[in-house]
Amino acid sequence: MNEQELNALTEQVKKLALEAGSFLTNERKKFDLNKVEQKRSHDYVSYVDKESEKMIVAQLHKLLPQAGFIAEESGTHMNGEPYCWVVDPLDGTTNFIHNNAPFCVSIGLRNKTEMLLGVVYECCRNELFWANKYSKAYLNGQEINVSRVCELNNAAIELGFTYDADRYRNFIVPIINRLYGNVATLRVLGSAAAEICYVAAGRFEARIEALIGPWDVAAASIILKQAGGLVSDFCGNESDLFYSGKETIVSNGLLHAAMLQTINNLKVEE
Repeated sequence: MNEQELNALTEQVKKLALEAGSFLTNERKKFDLNKVEQKRSHDYVSYVDKESEKMIVAQLHKLLPQAGFIAEESGTHMNGEPYCWVVDPLDGTTNFIHNNAPFCVSIGLRNKTEMLLGVVYECCRNELFWANKYSKAYLNGQEINVSRVCELNNAAIELGFTYDADRYRNFIVPIINRLYGNVATLRVLGSAAAEICYVAAGRFEARIEALIGPWDVAAASIILKQAGGLVSDFCGNESDLFYSGKETIVSNGLLHAAMLQTINNLKVEE
């Protein structure tokens, strides 16, 4: 896919993300908490997630019929296609059902070797983040860049908390102990895609989370990279992140080594 084709496709995906975001916002106004389903302990889904995904997938299939899908609610549908859409129709579901910010729509496209484009629409602040492999990173039409903070003591760090507390506790508690009091601030916002975009926009310096899906990180990861940041697994490897997303550290690049050192010798229990 050449630059002109990818730019045109990016514009269409931006429009779709805004349409899906409008659906989420309108549904939030009349949302019924009794319609929430629990996929597993503390991991929620609603009809809003499902309907948003149906709408997004149908439109993406029209835009690029030769692409497979990795989508949070409907799973993986791939059969050797040259491209793959990676979709989270509602990232931040727990925030959404409790009427908290942020929550967003996340749509990414990759080929067999790299991410090609990413669009994240954060509904609560009406913020559209996007980038493709040929472009800079943008927020509502304005170019964004990561921060230049280079000392951990001055860094604002985001942490992700997975639903699987039994496996995650022995990993995240030591990280909190290592960072709390040694960084400017720690925050947990509840939407990986939005938070990675916030690192891209220079609002935070880094973010750590494990046990998340590729739909959580794929679109936002290319936005971050095009804004000058870095994304890797816990060993510093960048490959296969858009396939699994299982271990993810994102940063402004200047603090990446320090963040990797923070999790040194820590692993999530299998």
